[in-house]
Amino acid sequence: MSKKLGIHALLLASSLAPVFCALANNAEEANKSNNPLNLAPGANLQDYYTPKLFDSNLHTNDALLRGTLPIAPNDFIGVPQLLRATMPISTRPDPHGGYSTGIGDLNLFDIFLLKTDGVQFGIGPQITAPTAAEDELGTGKWQAGLAAVAIDSSPRGLLGALVQYQSSFAGDHDRAHVETATLQPFIIHNLEKGWYLRSTGTWTFDLKNNTHYIPIGLGAGKVWKSGSNILNAFLEPQWTVERKGDGVPQFTLFAGINVTFGK
Repeated sequence: MSKKLGIHALLLASSLAPVFCALANNAEEANKSNNPLNLAPGANLQDYYTPKLFDSNLHTNDALLRGTLPIAPNDFIGVPQLLRATMPISTRPDPHGGYSTGIGDLNLFDIFLLKTDGVQFGIGPQITAPTAAEDELGTGKWQAGLAAVAIDSSPRGLLGALVQYQSSFAGDHDRAHVETATLQPFIIHNLEKGWYLRSTGTWTFDLKNNTHYIPIGLGAGKVWKSGSNILNAFLEPQWTVERKGDGVPQFTLFAGINVTFGK
């Protein structure tokens, strides 16, 4: 009897093994695509559409063109680095009662990955260049600061945050000084067949004007392989649940597609 039970258990385990392997592979691919500290080249197109600002009928939009490039440790810097460049194409109300659309301010940061086992941790400098095509699309100021990321990765998903701080140090003398901080939590819960749930709203604090807004997101996405690359499409509605100040987003629809390039 025990021999038969052993044979049945072995057959059951053999039949379930491909399922568990598929689930593990899907979770690994989802984590690679969603992890901001994943040391792989990537390209993203993300869009933040805000149909209504608080105390206003105005809307805004930011399409982010983003690329990431890993750099292996070398003789000068003994830890891996991750370069990320973000170029926004923004739509903002203009002084004439209409809207302006064009290039915004270019942001660059260089993360030094200091811890790779367990909870990953990276920190590094960032700079924002005043590349905006119109005044309303950017700050007119050079800004510099720090970016730090901590991520805990498991088959269940990702848990962590990206923190950024920057302050202006040069630029148009007629434009106001800029000092901001952001906190973007990452909560990713993996599901079957490459699907996952996500919450990644960016909490924004204007330290110069003492205003802020805190959005909470709840969305979903799916990853799949295309050759050696990983594709990732998602949609995440975000609601502002706490704020101080007018003219901040009331509701934002965040969507995007990410490509993680394989070796």
